[in-house]
Amino acid sequence: MSKDDLTSKKSTSLNIRPRRIFSTEFKRQKVAELTSGKISINNFSKLWGIRTHIVYRWIYKYSPEHKKGTTMVIQLDSEATKTQALLQRISELERTLGQKQMVIDFNEKLIEIASKELEIDIKKNFSPKP
Repeated sequence: MSKDDLTSKKSTSLNIRPRRIFSTEFKRQKVAELTSGKISINNFSKLWGIRTHIVYRWIYKYSPEHKKGTTMVIQLDSEATKTQALLQRISELERTLGQKQMVIDFNEKLIEIASKELEIDIKKNFSPKP
């Protein structure tokens, strides 16, 4: 290789960031800021150059409210509430159906009594033709 080839190549120096150690007090203070909502985890991670999984590790370790392994289940309605609402709807519909059936029975009895008193077969004369 000639001298020109050696000088024209770019030097490949590595930018190795020095290892940083954060104090426990610093971690506790930053976790308090994160849990109070002053800063988001993503913004904090970018600001300090710390990966988000490390930030979560700090939160699990130094926050009394946030413990690793806890799962929050969010549902709109529980199954018991849904079942209770459906049973209530069924009873309402059965009540309405019963009332309608009573009206039908009343009308049929009225037609029967009127046919006997007037001696006309009202049901036959006013029923729809096929």
